[in-house]
Amino acid sequence: MWVKDYLELLELQQIIREGVEEAVPGSVRVRAEVASVQQRTNGHCYLELCQSDGRGPVAKLRAIIWRSEAGDILGKFASATGTPLSPGISVIFEGRINYSELYGASLVIDDIDVEHTLGEAELRRRETMERLEKEGLMDLQKELVLPAIPYSLAVISAPDAAGYGDFRRHLLENEWGFKFDVRLFPATMQGESAPASIISALSGISGGFDAVLILRGGGSSLDLACFDDFELCAAIARFPLPVCTAIGHDRDTHVADLVANTSVKTPTALADMFIDAVAAEDQRLEDLGHRLRIGLAARVSDAGAALDRIIHRISLSLAARISYAERSLSALEARIAAANPRKLLERGYTLVSGPSGALLKCAADANPGDEIRVFFPDGTLNCTVNGKV
Repeated sequence: MWVKDYLELLELQQIIREGVEEAVPGSVRVRAEVASVQQRTNGHCYLELCQSDGRGPVAKLRAIIWRSEAGDILGKFASATGTPLSPGISVIFEGRINYSELYGASLVIDDIDVEHTLGEAELRRRETMERLEKEGLMDLQKELVLPAIPYSLAVISAPDAAGYGDFRRHLLENEWGFKFDVRLFPATMQGESAPASIISALSGISGGFDAVLILRGGGSSLDLACFDDFELCAAIARFPLPVCTAIGHDRDTHVADLVANTSVKTPTALADMFIDAVAAEDQRLEDLGHRLRIGLAARVSDAGAALDRIIHRISLSLAARISYAERSLSALEARIAAANPRKLLERGYTLVSGPSGALLKCAADANPGDEIRVFFPDGTLNCTVNGKV
């Protein structure tokens, strides 16, 4: 009699199913990463779960959330994390192992441990901060100083992001008409690829800028978890220009914010910061100009008064000198008048001049036969010397 020495596929699958059900008879908690999510029109949600060792996947398992549970479970996750269940998220699922002879093993999900997902993100955040502190990177950016008048700004953002658009409008259309030079360096701003993309954008920024701005207009906690990445935060800390961040809403504070030179909550708040800086410097210069005008006016007034005093002293000095000169001139005129020969003649004296016309001061100066002239007050006599006595 012929004996079958093989198993039908169905028989093998039934044996496996019985073994699986015996090995995992009840509910289990499984930690895995979501590889894919498909929400079907019939309400069921199909997932593929995986585990990696850094080089690639080492395990995979299909999972399903039945329509009757999908709304509650997915809603619970989205409400707690601010983001829908999506690929790349690590989650602890609670469910039952089901083995189908047709479809193989799958996990029927009954619940999700949301706290685990949030806790892992917080744990990575703390690990990043501790490492930055250990390597002395937390305060490097704080040592850099923003210019008093920041003009040239390098912006890292997604080109079509609403936050970037709001920032540009708010900054460039400011009511004072201040001018800024804004240049965009595009990058992915969420998800696993965001840190490497932002680091690449940073590496493309050279000198000539006053500051680097990293803009992201909000999002869920998991969307923004990339800003807790160590490599990204270290790149920000080591960057030679001041880096300013505006990531998320008021409830979000990320390690990138803590390590940056300056951090504000929203892109428009960052625009306000630069506008206010220029406005403050403009006001300072205006006040300085006002003080200079007052100082110059005071100095001109003081100089005028000093000039008046100098002119007054010069006037007094000139008056004294003129008076002295006038007195000296009068005395000189008096002396000249007194020495006038006519005055001598009027007093009874006579004057005698020799042949050459020079005055004779003594008789010895005349010789017999010389023609001389004798001057009197009322006329002149022409005489000839006959002899000397």
